[in-house]
Amino acid sequence: MDDSGEKKLALFDVGQCKEAYQMGFLIGQRFSDLIQSRVATDLILQQQLLPFAGTAEAQLLIEALCTANRQMFPRYWDELLGTAAGSGIPIIHIILLNFRKEILPFILKKEDTQEEVTDDDCSDVLVVNDSMAIAAHNEDANIALIGHTYLVRAMLPNGVSFTAYTYAGELPTCAFGFNSCGLAFTLNSVPPTREEIIAGGIGRNFISRDLLEATGLGDALNRLHSSNASVGHSYNLVDVRSRRIVNVETASGKRCLVHEVGRTPVFHANMYLHLEVQQVQDENSISRQNRAAQLSADSKEKVLSILGDCVDKKYPIYMTGPTLYTLCTALIDLDEQTITIYEGNPEKKLVSYALPVF
Repeated sequence: MDDSGEKKLALFDVGQCKEAYQMGFLIGQRFSDLIQSRVATDLILQQQLLPFAGTAEAQLLIEALCTANRQMFPRYWDELLGTAAGSGIPIIHIILLNFRKEILPFILKKEDTQEEVTDDDCSDVLVVNDSMAIAAHNEDANIALIGHTYLVRAMLPNGVSFTAYTYAGELPTCAFGFNSCGLAFTLNSVPPTREEIIAGGIGRNFISRDLLEATGLGDALNRLHSSNASVGHSYNLVDVRSRRIVNVETASGKRCLVHEVGRTPVFHANMYLHLEVQQVQDENSISRQNRAAQLSADSKEKVLSILGDCVDKKYPIYMTGPTLYTLCTALIDLDEQTITIYEGNPEKKLVSYALPVF
């Protein structure tokens, strides 16, 4: 930590809960202050999602999303209800936060630029060779998320435990996490065009919550293949036991493409690299992708240096505002079987947590 007085990222061990609602309630209760603060200050929620929620179009969309996700993942739906009750926040606010990616494309924007409505971006460096196997991830988000995240550790009824970096008021996790089966993952948003999105499909927060229960790489891939996603996403799946990393790009209609990571380092920002999908041309993502291509990733230190790069002042890989901010950096080392979370620029190596995967 630096001496700024900023509080360290909190880790809450929920323990083992017999009921999903109980787990959500305990998380909501423990972090009620952070959830209430986020709801009050999140401009995307206050200025876009909540006004839209009062329209007839939105009510049909939200009902479709709620029905589809409640039917496919009833336990995770109960967690969401518990989080709302535990935090004292109206359920509609929690629903909007968790489905923000599925709802925002349907909001008619007048003169918004993409940057103005962006609420997250992330950068990943992935490599598997003879000397190292790592997945390194910048968790970038709207500045409203600064100080509104936490780690959740939970034990499932079957004895599997997971740890997840969690946005206040949302299901674990829309960012990164791992479980005691040796399965870890990081996430990158991608920008399919409106025509590529299915209204009322399965939400990305529910899909990634489901990944936390995967018993291995094969199970994780099956869960992604079977999910009828509303909006596409990019998943970096890490199987520590088999020393494998794969990138999986998904889109609506159960479209999915798996890319095995090997000796050639992969930098993934926020556009599709492999799956053929109509997508919005994101200048921020393109700039980061081009900058990373100029840099070496042949050591752990150089990988962290890439994620800490600020050379491009308009679209740096490591972000410090005014819209987007790098909340933390996570480095998963498959050989050491650890995940290290850095705060601040990762080049400075200020470790917030160093956690064993198993």
